[in-house]
Amino acid sequence: MSRPSLNDLSAFAAVAQQRSFRKAADTLGVSRSALSHAVIALERDLGVRLLHRTTRSVSATPAGQTLLDQLAPVLRDLDAALDGLADARGTPSGPLRINANKPAAAMLLEHVVPTFLQSHPGVELDLVTEGRLVDIVEQGFDAGVRLMEAVPQDMVAVRFGGEVRFLAVAAPSYLAQTNPPATPQDLLRHRCIRQRLPGGKRYRWEFVRHGVDLALDVPGPLTLDEPDLIVDAAVRGLGIAYAAEPIARPHLVSGRLIALLEEWCPPFPGLALYYPGNRHVPAALRAFIDALKAADAAGVWGLRPGRGRELKPARG
Repeated sequence: MSRPSLNDLSAFAAVAQQRSFRKAADTLGVSRSALSHAVIALERDLGVRLLHRTTRSVSATPAGQTLLDQLAPVLRDLDAALDGLADARGTPSGPLRINANKPAAAMLLEHVVPTFLQSHPGVELDLVTEGRLVDIVEQGFDAGVRLMEAVPQDMVAVRFGGEVRFLAVAAPSYLAQTNPPATPQDLLRHRCIRQRLPGGKRYRWEFVRHGVDLALDVPGPLTLDEPDLIVDAAVRGLGIAYAAEPIARPHLVSGRLIALLEEWCPPFPGLALYYPGNRHVPAALRAFIDALKAADAAGVWGLRPGRGRELKPARG
C-alpha cells in the first residue's frame, strides 16, 4: 500500500465533512473533478471504500468515518501549527472562513470588511451566507455570526453591533384599511406576512411586556423566507410584517412603514461572532475580532451601543 499524500487526505476530509463534492471543492478552491480523482486515488491506495456516493448525497462508509475521526484532529493541529507561524511573523495571512446570515454579512461588508482587507492584504476572506444554522467546526469554518441567543453554548462569542429589536411594521396603505393592532393578540385578526425558517417551520412572532412573553403563530396569506423580501412585501401594503429594526429602519425613516406594538418589542442582545474556545485562534481571525471591536468602539453601526468583548453565551 502506497502512502497517501496530505493533499489527498485533506480532500477526503473536506468531502466527508461537507457531505458534498461541490461544497468541498468550493472550500478548497479546486474543481469537483480534481477532488473526485483525489478521493478515488486515496481509496485505491488504501484498498478500502471511504465514501458512499449517490446522485444526491455523499456520506462516509464505516471505514471512512473511522479515518475521518482520527484524521480531523490531526489536520486541525496542522492548521494550528501553520497559524502559529503566521503569529510569529506578526502578519495575518491565509484563508479566513466565516459563516453568517445575510443581514449580518451586509453589516460586516459595510462597516468592517473594507478596512480589514485593506489592513491585512494577505488574508483571503470567505464570507458564506445562508439562513440555516450550521456546525461551523464540522463544516470547516473558522467562525460564525448569528444572533447571540442562537450561539451554541460551547462557543466563545464576541458581541457586536449593539442591541436589536424586532418590530411589527406595516405600510400606511395597509393601516388605512383597518384598525391597527393594540395588543399582540389583535394580530390574529390581521393579514400578516409570515416567515418560513430554514428548517421548514414558520416563525412564531415573539413579544414581551411586564414579564409576559407571547409567541404567536400569526395568520396570513403570504409566507416568505427572506427578511428583505418580508419587509418589501410590507412596504407594498400586503400586510403586517415582523422584522429586525435595522432592516426596516430606512422605510420607517421615510414613512413607508409604521412601527406597531413598540411597547411589546424591547431590545435584546444582538449579533455575535463565535468560534470554538478549545482551539487555537488563527491570526487572521484574531485580527478580524480586533476589527469588530474597533468598529464597536467607533459606534459605526448606528444602533444601540455594542459590547465588543468575548464571553460565553448565556444560553444555547
